[in-house]
Amino acid sequence: MSDIDLDELRSELSDFAEPEKKGGRSPREERIIAGFEEIQRFVEKHERTPQHGEDRDIFERIYAVRLDRLRSLEEGRSLLAPLDHQGLLSSQQTVATATSLTVDDDELLAELQVASGGINITELRHVRKSVDKRAAEEIANRIVCEDFETFKPLFERVQRELASGARQAIPVQSMDEFRLTEIKQGQFFIVGGQVAYVADVGENFKTQYDRRDSRLRVIYDNGTESNLLIRSFQRSLYPDKDKAGRLITNPEVGPLFANEPEADDLASGTIYVLRSKSEHPVVAANRSVLHKIGVTGGKVETRIANASLDPTFLMADVDVIATYELYNVNRIRLENLIHRVFDPAQLDIEIRDRFGNPVKPREWFLAPLFIVNEVVERIKNGTITQYIYDPATASLVKTT
Repeated sequence: MSDIDLDELRSELSDFAEPEKKGGRSPREERIIAGFEEIQRFVEKHERTPQHGEDRDIFERIYAVRLDRLRSLEEGRSLLAPLDHQGLLSSQQTVATATSLTVDDDELLAELQVASGGINITELRHVRKSVDKRAAEEIANRIVCEDFETFKPLFERVQRELASGARQAIPVQSMDEFRLTEIKQGQFFIVGGQVAYVADVGENFKTQYDRRDSRLRVIYDNGTESNLLIRSFQRSLYPDKDKAGRLITNPEVGPLFANEPEADDLASGTIYVLRSKSEHPVVAANRSVLHKIGVTGGKVETRIANASLDPTFLMADVDVIATYELYNVNRIRLENLIHRVFDPAQLDIEIRDRFGNPVKPREWFLAPLFIVNEVVERIKNGTITQYIYDPATASLVKTT
């Protein structure tokens, strides 16, 4: 075997070595060049430079902005000049403001859409589909709701029930397609951060694509309303994948009684009905039908021991009018349910506590005792979720 010539071996191995990058370019410079080459390919294909304008394709508009920036950036012109066989950088067809822009590294890379590990130029993350834009435009086309005072109490009640847990706000992403197509009158949604109430659903009709649709009257909690198609309203619930709308559930509180107690269940509970001895003019005028309805897991006597010092009891002693023993009951759910049923008859009163601070008690209702008895019976047989108290007729009326 002949002796190995080291210089000859080194020469042969160099043929397989990875070629050095031209000029030792940085990753940033490589990205700038890659962005410029995309513009060059556009020019080769269309035989013109990319142009600005709303009527242009989104890719062309991006290339046009990119080219303006490269022309205005000294570093960009110096780097790309040897590659500019089409004379793009020397063209005077720049936007007047482009030469006045100061572009730093991050801004340039954001403009070129080629940041390392970032957005691919073919991925239009921030470009909405035309159907989404139409839906947003229809939602934005709202007018003042002339009869908003009729709906205002509904929004106030929903806010209270959301706060108490009687209602839940479920992201529409978790709902199946069928439920979304079954939007009904009386439902509440959260759209763009506003509570929306479906006040009316018009008759169904077929679209030109043979799809079922109908027109809605939707009232918003800011006192506006819109008249739009149900499918447009559905699309408005998805303005952005990270900001989906929500369906506000009906105030059904789940099972009140169970064979096995849960962590927050009581071994036993007592519904109590109290009558105030307060001499407040409003209380005195309605004493026979004004009742505090609550639930306790202990003795009622203990609960009312310091009534005259407690603003919850109107800062006055009380009489116990009725009690109802219930076993294995979830107290929080039960209270939420009772307060929902009697919400239309809630007493609106403000009193001062012993420190002079204003307090608005929430558990006093203008309802006769026989209605309370009926509510308790319907709680026991499980039908109460279908009813609400109507003060005008002093009766329970079905909600569905």
